[in-house]
Amino acid sequence: MAGRGRAWSIGALGLGLLLPLAGCGGHPTADPARAEVQQVLDRRSAALLGHDEGAYGATGTRTEYTRLRALPLASWSYRVTALHRTASGATADADLRYRVAGYDRAPVDTRRTLTLGRTADGHWYVTADRPAGKAGQQLWDQGTVTAVRGAHSLVLGTGGSAARLKPYARLADRAVPAVSGVWGTGWSRRVVVLVPRSLAGMAALLGSPAASYRGIAAVTTGEAGGPAQAPADRVVVNPEAYAVLGDLGRQVVLTHETTHVATRASTTAATPLWLSEGYADWTGYLGTGRTPPEAAPELARAVRDGEPPDALPGDEDFGFTSEPTKLARAYESGWLACRMIADRWGEARLGAFYRAVGAHGKRAGAVEEALKKVLGTTPEEFTARWRAYVTTQLG
Repeated sequence: MAGRGRAWSIGALGLGLLLPLAGCGGHPTADPARAEVQQVLDRRSAALLGHDEGAYGATGTRTEYTRLRALPLASWSYRVTALHRTASGATADADLRYRVAGYDRAPVDTRRTLTLGRTADGHWYVTADRPAGKAGQQLWDQGTVTAVRGAHSLVLGTGGSAARLKPYARLADRAVPAVSGVWGTGWSRRVVVLVPRSLAGMAALLGSPAASYRGIAAVTTGEAGGPAQAPADRVVVNPEAYAVLGDLGRQVVLTHETTHVATRASTTAATPLWLSEGYADWTGYLGTGRTPPEAAPELARAVRDGEPPDALPGDEDFGFTSEPTKLARAYESGWLACRMIADRWGEARLGAFYRAVGAHGKRAGAVEEALKKVLGTTPEEFTARWRAYVTTQLG
């Protein structure tokens, strides 16, 4: 067969290429430079953690040291995964793992590409350290990091003074206890907020086009359904969209995003976006006094026009590239669904329902089973009740 013949040809070619590289024991000869570069990066990491600028400078450029000075680090290390020789030196592919002291239970892991030079007597040194291809930037890639500590928050920014960041810390410090008040205290109860200079800076941190986040005030990074030791989530702010919000809107945004941090371990592939986003909005609006027509203007307009929704929104309706009105209605629909659960069954049942859906493990049947066990209803009954609730609240 063609497939078997192709496999034989590749195997024979591979054997021919490996023979000149094999030593007496039949193993490829390792490039000693890789170990030497690893040692340089180890010394560089130790100098950064030890706040020894002189030792750091002895390993190469001091740019990162200056930019990272304000970041409270508990750990920082590189692992070289590949070394590529060049005419002037080498480039190294490396995994960078680091923890922010007091916030990260496990290291953040990101891929980096380092450019290296070599002295006349053969010593390696770092000339540049940048994100690997397709990896998002880290905040220090955009400039010197400024840090502001709150009671429950750490706000990190670039392109400004601490005074610019203090309002974020005040709002985040209000958000954390507000979220704990409804979700419980079984989470870190701390939040890290990243404030880049611009929308473009936000997009670079997330490794996505800026157009994807235009008009989005903030997003939360982090792996849904991660274990308890997973790295802390980051709330990444779009300063351009955030700036046009009023005080209430800014508080709602940071409380919404903090809710995602708190619920991350219970948010799995089984959790539909109408529930995760709706619960975050429900928490964000709780106690603000906002009425349903005020908090759900697009859905209210649809009801007034005689076009109430037929079904709960699907995950595809929450894409940031969706038409703005459709996206707004999706969020508003999820919020009203969670608000209805809290009104009809109680706030504790809403939290229990969220956890039950996430604990199911598989997407198929998760909501149906949780509706039956926690709320004593069916998807059909729930949807009909929700549609009536939307009309009553917004009509």
